[in-house]
Amino acid sequence: MAGIGFEIRRILKRDSFLNLFEAYGLAGIISSGPWVLSVLGVMMIGVISFTLAVSDTEVVQFLVSVTYLMAVSLTLSGLFQHVFTRWVADRLYAKRNDLILPNLMGLIWVTTVLSLGLGLMAMVLFFSDTSVLYRLLMLANFVVLCNLWPVTIFLSSMKSYRRIVVVFALGYATAVVSSMVLSQFGLEGLLAGLLLGHSLLFFSFFYTIIRQYPGDHFIRFDFTRRRQIFPALILTGLLFNAAVWADKFIFWFHPDTSQPIIASLRASVIYDLPIFLAYLSIIPGMAVFLVRMETDFAEAYERFYNAVREGDTLERINRFRDQMVIVARNGIYEIFKVQGLTVIVIFLWSEEILAAIGISPLYLPLFHIDLVAVGIQLLLLAIQNVLFYLDARGINVTLCALFFFGNIAFTFITIELGASFYGYGFAAAGLLAALTGLWLLSRKFDKLEYETFMLQGR
Repeated sequence: MAGIGFEIRRILKRDSFLNLFEAYGLAGIISSGPWVLSVLGVMMIGVISFTLAVSDTEVVQFLVSVTYLMAVSLTLSGLFQHVFTRWVADRLYAKRNDLILPNLMGLIWVTTVLSLGLGLMAMVLFFSDTSVLYRLLMLANFVVLCNLWPVTIFLSSMKSYRRIVVVFALGYATAVVSSMVLSQFGLEGLLAGLLLGHSLLFFSFFYTIIRQYPGDHFIRFDFTRRRQIFPALILTGLLFNAAVWADKFIFWFHPDTSQPIIASLRASVIYDLPIFLAYLSIIPGMAVFLVRMETDFAEAYERFYNAVREGDTLERINRFRDQMVIVARNGIYEIFKVQGLTVIVIFLWSEEILAAIGISPLYLPLFHIDLVAVGIQLLLLAIQNVLFYLDARGINVTLCALFFFGNIAFTFITIELGASFYGYGFAAAGLLAALTGLWLLSRKFDKLEYETFMLQGR
């Protein structure tokens, strides 16, 4: 789905510094997606709330509640993330755009029923001692978020990029302003403001999809047909999102590193703030990631496989294959370079950054390792994206499983080692998965011609 890629290429062809800034700014906003921008929006709400008539306890309860909403909704939506993306890409290739909207309606129906069922169960089991309004707002936010993540799949296929940027701005401005206006109602008011902002995002993006992919049916479930489902993609989406949050959940529920906040929800004061701040640092790297994957690598990939399908000469096919390998290597290296530079700059200003938002300098060592860890996670994401292009589903499942189980094991080890080692488990798991991914990707490229010609009938 390279709609945004075409727009980025068109902008870059104008060959000016302003257009270069526009292209990378656009890529940063879209590739970061709502979940990274949500972190920024929620932190803004939290910081501003401290200056209003909201108690510190309610602000902390709000931040922790939203963190759990993000974690569980992202993990749950991981079940559909990659498998539905692949289904949509196949329909676009087959020029059956008319099937996309009704099947998106089907996915929204499935997601709503699943999230509503799990949310109602959680309300009964874990939130019985909270107010009815709090429980209803948590349930509504959870259902909206579970539906928002699949809708964002379509962002990279849309050409109306200015509308996307405007919608993001309006959505998070609405969330912040509404939360401030409703802050007089305490915790419930903050949650209601966030619900308004995310609901605006969801319905605005959904309206844009309706305009771009009109359909003849209201709802269909073609994407659930067994021959159109790839179990490896379901596992990849679920395991990757679970891996990202595994260390957080361990810190939240380990008795030595956490404390109760509201109902059954716990938080780790020492671990949470640095890691979420660190995630904001990946926006420049994500911008480079989208530009390189949706322009350079997408073009090289298309040249190679067009040459194969059209029966081009072996010499040209080999040359296109070599170009694709070089583009992939250069793209990953450029992501590493930009993210590395970003990490170094933040390292130099980290003490001032923490002081500006009122965080103790004692958090500096953990903040530093978290910056490195999220940078490694971005590299792993880039490697996996190349493997998705090459349809290496089994390798991606292996990498996600390695990341998930490695994060669990290493995090428990670092907790036993003491506070000086917090964050190293997450970084070590990401590094292990990324290095393994580079090795397997290299092997995949070495065997690309054989697999392309000899295994295409399977």
